[in-house]
Amino acid sequence: MTNLVIAEHNNQSIKPATLNTVAAAQKIGGEVHVLVAGHNAQAAADQAAKIAGVAKVMFADAPQLEQGLAENVEATVIAFLQNAAETYSHVLAPATAAGKSVMPRIAARLDVAQISDIIAVNSDGTFDRPIYAGNAIATVESRDLVKVVTVRTTRFDAAPAQGGSATIHKIEAAADKGVSHLVSREITKLERPELTNAKIIVSGGRGLGSGENYMKMLEPLADKLNAALGASRAAVDAGYVPNDFQVGQTGKIVAPQLYIAVGISGAIQHLAGMKDSKVIVAINKDEEAPIFGVADYGLVGDLFEIVPELTEVV
Repeated sequence: MTNLVIAEHNNQSIKPATLNTVAAAQKIGGEVHVLVAGHNAQAAADQAAKIAGVAKVMFADAPQLEQGLAENVEATVIAFLQNAAETYSHVLAPATAAGKSVMPRIAARLDVAQISDIIAVNSDGTFDRPIYAGNAIATVESRDLVKVVTVRTTRFDAAPAQGGSATIHKIEAAADKGVSHLVSREITKLERPELTNAKIIVSGGRGLGSGENYMKMLEPLADKLNAALGASRAAVDAGYVPNDFQVGQTGKIVAPQLYIAVGISGAIQHLAGMKDSKVIVAINKDEEAPIFGVADYGLVGDLFEIVPELTEVV
């Protein structure tokens, strides 16, 4: 049994979500191979080879793979699977925007059902995944010869980035399918940690009242804690902050060491995105707010008094 992980990278380095996906593949059992599809991405392939537990790295290098367009990555993966000397029982990728775009295409081409957003591996064909916004856990069994799986990375500890000595094998990239092209890409540059990788997150909700209050209340606290800033969907919809800040089922799934929820009532959608955090602190004037149901520590009171006091003492 051999598992293939589709690496997420920027052509220079492997993104952290790949390490969590490798860990999930290791729980399935058997050898773990990593496929790096990019252009001028030798550095990323070299980094993948150092991941502990990876036996082989398959490296496809071509101009049409530089931007990670889903159609071209899918074509390269399918061509590799069809011509590979060995049979792969599982193909895995992180349940990120990139993984969610590529993997359904691979599943369709293989004519198998995709197993999405797994949070646990029970056996090589049985997995747990959340349903109903995380309020229930479904155990899913697949009897397909090839299981196509996306991994909720927050539920698997990352494989060590160092310690491996995998061999790198060059493979052919599929021809450019020519059905899509990248028009532009805007990358948000943040001075603070990126939301999905941050160890501490300070997150605000509609209770803050305005975008001005959001920044005035939360930025000083986040700066002191070297934390990322997040928000509920209600705060994003109200225009307090951009979509990039949204934590929740339709936003970003996070699991930091510390999550501070300020003025967030705790809608199911939001809880689905942050309840795996190691320690949750909730600040809300409504003692019946659902957020207190998942919080390790709760402060009931006026956030406009509590947050400045908290900022002062940390």
